[in-house]
Amino acid sequence: MSKKKRKQEEEEQQRQNNKQKEPVYLRKKSIKELIAPSGIDASNIDHLEIISSVKRYARSFYVATLPRTCIFPELFRSLYMFGDINTSIFIKPIQESNSQNELNKIITELETERIVANDRGNINRESLLSQKRYETEQLRDEIAAGFNKLYEASIVSTLFAYSEQDLDRLSKMLTSEMAKSLVGMRTAWAIQEDGFKSALPLMEDKIKKIHTFDRPSMGTIFPFTTSNIGHDTGVPIGINKQTGVPILFDNFHSSLTNYNMVIFAKSGAGKSVTMKTLISRSSVLMGIESLTLDAEGEYSVVAEALGGLNVVISPTSKTIINLFDIEVERTKDEITGRERDTLNVESKVEDVTQALMTMAKGSTRTKEVNELTKQIIAEAVSQEYASRGITSNPQSLYENSNSSNVFERRKKEMPTIGSWYKRIRQIAQSNENKDYEFHYSYLLKVMKQYIREYNGQMAYFDGQSTFELLEGAPLINIDISQLEERFARPLAQQILMSWIWEKFVKKNSEDRKKARQKRVIVDEAWMLLPFPEAVDFLNKMARRARKRNVSLAIISQRFQDFYEKPEAQAVLTSSDTKLFLAQDKSEIQQLKEVFKLSEGEASFLVTCTRGEGLLKVGQDTTIIQITPTRKEFEFVETNMNKLVARSQKEDNDNSDNRKRIG
Repeated sequence: MSKKKRKQEEEEQQRQNNKQKEPVYLRKKSIKELIAPSGIDASNIDHLEIISSVKRYARSFYVATLPRTCIFPELFRSLYMFGDINTSIFIKPIQESNSQNELNKIITELETERIVANDRGNINRESLLSQKRYETEQLRDEIAAGFNKLYEASIVSTLFAYSEQDLDRLSKMLTSEMAKSLVGMRTAWAIQEDGFKSALPLMEDKIKKIHTFDRPSMGTIFPFTTSNIGHDTGVPIGINKQTGVPILFDNFHSSLTNYNMVIFAKSGAGKSVTMKTLISRSSVLMGIESLTLDAEGEYSVVAEALGGLNVVISPTSKTIINLFDIEVERTKDEITGRERDTLNVESKVEDVTQALMTMAKGSTRTKEVNELTKQIIAEAVSQEYASRGITSNPQSLYENSNSSNVFERRKKEMPTIGSWYKRIRQIAQSNENKDYEFHYSYLLKVMKQYIREYNGQMAYFDGQSTFELLEGAPLINIDISQLEERFARPLAQQILMSWIWEKFVKKNSEDRKKARQKRVIVDEAWMLLPFPEAVDFLNKMARRARKRNVSLAIISQRFQDFYEKPEAQAVLTSSDTKLFLAQDKSEIQQLKEVFKLSEGEASFLVTCTRGEGLLKVGQDTTIIQITPTRKEFEFVETNMNKLVARSQKEDNDNSDNRKRIG
């Protein structure tokens, strides 16, 4: 064998060895193998079945008809924002010489048709053809002068779903939504595989349903728009990072379906700083009154700075908040439209019963407390109100209710947990039903820790309330940070929410002209989630707050707890405003799934810095940067290291000043 032939064989063997070392995907023959190793079933003529670990269905569409005129960016906004959908747009410029020849041909045809219409006396058609000829001549002249240009474009979309029924439903919704802007969408019938490939980022248009655009109309199809979130009234909450424009936010704007908001972020991302900034600015600029359930003791400085009120609930404080407090509320009659005072004792009995159920279950959330226990608790609560003559009549709240002089009337003392406990003990002594014996015995043992008479370690809610909420206070901060975290704080949150509903929310008139704008902030709301009764009341509050012109703001760092508890998700659906700051990687998938975030939005939330996030108001989303002013940082900063450094700097400055004076 010659050396030349031996060398050729060695080179061929080397090529075969190199080919074996190539990545597998480079040796794939078809696009289908490349993009879907598990396979795609294209046997159906109106959709594809994507076979993988989770089976999905896909249906491709193309734009068949377009409106005569359109507005940027509304033409295809609904298409681009429509859930799980891929859209590809193929644009090809038309050479000026070709466009000139084509337009001259069209002008000649239009003039011929106009002459025929004139001969036949069809004035309407003649006028229409004259207008079309004028527009075509104008376009030709603009192209000749270099001010315009023609393009060919094809728009193809592929819609995805996890069931064939959902795919059909979403397909109808898509075509109906696009029809509102006079865009006709048609299914790529019998060419679904070509449609699917066309919608992939492979730069290959297999559908070729072409439309002609000029330069201005071509601009309307581009999705490079930013959600200009904001209102014409409100407070500057931050900067739109996509446009650099300040975002004005009005928590009570008429465009919002409800006034509630949720803030989710990992620890240190800026949740508390954001809420403190919003509280202070909305108080000064809009007169909004806020009340905070402060689980970490972070809002007291803001309350002092705004001239508000700080209330501390702790085992050693003398402050008492009575769970049984009930207030008259002003409602509108649905038939007459007139306002009238009402006293909803039945609803209050239910609220108190739920709180007492949480107390009875304790931190272990024992299964021993059941519907029979709830019935015993509720009957005793109802009897407590009845024993004081408190009924649905608003006058029954007062002593000397028959007196015509309002100043002579004095409010009755309310029932307390202590008086309720005594009633339970009395009923238990006369009870002869063996089915109830265990439950009475259990309640008498467990509830003793909440009673002052027995020096209970959690008796800070037993007794008549020692203070009233001040109307007009810019911020009322109820600090529960000194309570035990595992059970005492969530219990305090539930009891205080019920009390706040009576004292702060229900007093707000249903009449929008008379009602104040109020905000209730529940910080570290994840603490409530293990307790079903507390979650139920939180849901009720979220649904009913708007009717009283009140915004409920939920702040939490553990979104996963909300995600895993379906009964807590009503709080999310009842909130029109959502703010997501920096998220932990372990929770981003749940956020993405629940709030339909794109891959880009999800990636941004994992990598964004402190104070950056996504603001969703209704259907609109934007990237926001929240940066308090230097003066605001004096009372909104929560980083302990920065606070210590600032304190040391102030001490040094004061020391230098004293030396100069000396």
